[in-house]
Amino acid sequence: MNKLIDKLYETCTLSPKEYKMLIDSRNPELSEYLFEKARRVRIDNYGKDVYIRGLIEFTNYCRNDCLYCGIRRSNLNAERYRLSEEQILDCCAAGYDLGFRTFVLQGGEDGYYTDKKMIDIIRTIKKNYPNCAVTLSVGEKSYETYKAFYDAGADRYLLRHETADAGHYSKLHPVTMSLGTRKQCLYDLKQIGYQVGCGFMVGSPFQTTDCLVEDLLFIKELNPHMVGIGPFIPHHETPFADREAGTLELTLFLLGMIRLILPTVLLPATTALGTIHPKGRELGILAGANVVMPNLSPTNVRKKYMLYDNKICTGDEAAECCYCLQNRMESIGYQISVTRGDHKSAL
Repeated sequence: MNKLIDKLYETCTLSPKEYKMLIDSRNPELSEYLFEKARRVRIDNYGKDVYIRGLIEFTNYCRNDCLYCGIRRSNLNAERYRLSEEQILDCCAAGYDLGFRTFVLQGGEDGYYTDKKMIDIIRTIKKNYPNCAVTLSVGEKSYETYKAFYDAGADRYLLRHETADAGHYSKLHPVTMSLGTRKQCLYDLKQIGYQVGCGFMVGSPFQTTDCLVEDLLFIKELNPHMVGIGPFIPHHETPFADREAGTLELTLFLLGMIRLILPTVLLPATTALGTIHPKGRELGILAGANVVMPNLSPTNVRKKYMLYDNKICTGDEAAECCYCLQNRMESIGYQISVTRGDHKSAL
């Protein structure tokens, strides 16, 4: 199996059969061999810098009813909130003082934030902080809306595809949503000129190795600037409440594989990784990741943006969270980089 990893390291691609074989044959020794190669590629491209993104979770209203998500429309027990433009700008001001040069506006698909409202927010952030990047993560929109946000100054867009297998997608989402629409949005975003991020859950209900192979093939085809993957973690107010969570072990293995498939990709060690293991984010960095996303949201709303149970950092002040992450990264020989942290192709 080491030869397959060597082949992936040298060519950045494998056949579907080889991907499947590699995933199904993993063991601790093979994983460590993969991580060593992934670290080498990551250091060749980005050194030991870890890029930080300031996450602002500005609304937990959502029109969608995804079966795995704690803020799904049908969760009547979710305590809903929306941040005003002023509150969002306060988060940016606090983040800027802490050294953040990327702000990620993430929320459910909430019609309250019209195109005009979002354009105003984007323009104001860019006017106040012209040396910062604005990343949006607000779901499926029309080409025209994406273009308007881009023209207003948005630099990046995160839209996790969740699974690249259409049959699997239909088991995780209501009939009103389709994988075809999700993929079209990602291609639209790339065409417009965004730095684009996709991603998927690891260990979601009904997921098979074949599903994961489809994910890797789609990621290779899309060639995004960012890929966000994290373990599926159930939420008690969803139809998947009693399902088992995805594992740290498989998530780390896939992070290592993605680093070899897309050597220059921006790859987060996600909050979900830190939720399922006390050192999950450090292990993610050591598996090839190079981004962390501390929370800049007001502390009084953090527990309300609960996509899954037991999410970490719901009480920490932004400064506390940042200081903690800095120490964590330094403990494994990496350092937080106070830059926009752009993809190499945008430099």
